[in-house]
Parts: sequence; structure tokens; C-alpha cells
Amino acid sequence: MRLIQNMTTIAEYPASEYSAPNRAIKIAVIGGSGVGKTALVVRFLTKRFIGDYERNAGNLYSREVQVDGEQVTIQVQDTPGAEMTDNGISLPDHVTCSIQWADAVVLVYSVTDRSSFDLIDQLHQLVVRSSGASMPPVILLANKADLLHLRRVDSQQGPILAGNLGCSFYEVSASEDYNQVHGAFHRLCCQLAKQPPPASSSPPISASGVTEKRRSLLIPRPKSPNMQDLKRRFKQALSAKVRTVTSV
Repeated sequence: MRLIQNMTTIAEYPASEYSAPNRAIKIAVIGGSGVGKTALVVRFLTKRFIGDYERNAGNLYSREVQVDGEQVTIQVQDTPGAEMTDNGISLPDHVTCSIQWADAVVLVYSVTDRSSFDLIDQLHQLVVRSSGASMPPVILLANKADLLHLRRVDSQQGPILAGNLGCSFYEVSASEDYNQVHGAFHRLCCQLAKQPPPASSSPPISASGVTEKRRSLLIPRPKSPNMQDLKRRFKQALSAKVRTVTSV
């Protein structure tokens, strides 16, 4: 099965054909609650759109693919939604760990939710603070572009914000257009694939005297999603659509 339609540079390959460990491309997806982060990740990796998800628990999604002729493992860390409070942004501690773990970060807001757009600048500042001297590539995604009657963020504001932050911008619809979603992630993956892989020599030492490799072992492994549950939800969504058409 092709992972990316109409793009020959990224294709799915069965893992059994390769014995050597693949290079991993690690992406963290961050944004407010309800902006469609999980839908975007699942849409990119499986082509499927599932409109109803349980509360985001921070799942790690993985898929073996080929990028520009190189076999790689794409790992996408979904994260719980950030919230704005009187004291600033509220989000779980492991979101910061996800930023430090990732090779690139995708910031997401919904065009139907003004508050999610207002969060982006502070989330970008969090990425800058968490990354230290090595700032990862960042892209900005505006989701739910198909909901024109519910739009609360002008279409020109996204590109202006992305320009101020120094990152690429894409306005997409996870529900309506797979190619839009694939195009954004595709370009990011190709950009990362062209970069030299991280050095595997002696790990750097933190100020506390603990190696970065050892510190990474202390970070809890993100939960992997139950793929059978995703398939079940997809079938339920299809059945609901069939029942609706039949009743009409």
C-alpha cells in the first residue's frame, strides 16, 4: 500500500525486507485541545479520517517508509492539548520532553478556534526554550479549513504569524483533503531526511553530570495507540455514513 498518494519520494515498505535498523525521523505535534492533532497524524500515516477520538493521552505513532530512496522510520508523537489559564499555558510536563525528543515540531491551531491561534506564539516560545542551542525545524498547520461558516481566524493571519516565527505555513483540512495533510508532513520529512543523522558517538553531558542518553531513558515511553481500536472506530464511522444514506 502506498503511504503517500501522487508522491514517489515517500512510500511504505514492509519492515521484514530490512534487517538493519532504520534511521528514525521524530516529529512532535503540539497545539490546543480539539484542534485535530490526532486526526492529522492518523490521516498522514494511514490516509484515513476518523472524526471522533477519545481524549488525547499522548500516543506515539510509527510507520516504516521510504523517503527519497532512504528507508526510515517516521515516529510522530501526538500530545495532549494545551490550555490557556490565568497563569499562562497549562500542559503536561511530558510535552516539553516530547519537544526535546523530536527532530521537528508541528504547531497546530484550528481556524474555528481563536484561542488555539492565540496559543501558538507561546507554544513556539516553549519550543525555543526547550530546544536550547539546537532549534528544530518547525511548521505551522491551520486545520479545519473546510469549516468556512465557523471560521474565527482570518486566512491571512496564519501566514503573517508563520513569517514572524520564521516557519513554513499550511492551511489544511484533515477531514476533506488528504493531499493537503500529506504535503505538509511530506516536505518536513524530506527536509529532515536531507540532514545528517545525529552523531552516535559519546553522548553529551548535561550540567547535572547526567548524559543526555541516560536522561532520555528516564523519560517515560509514550503510549502506542491501539491500531485495532483505530480500525474499529473507522468501521463505525463508515457504518454511520451508510445508515445515514440509507435512511435518506
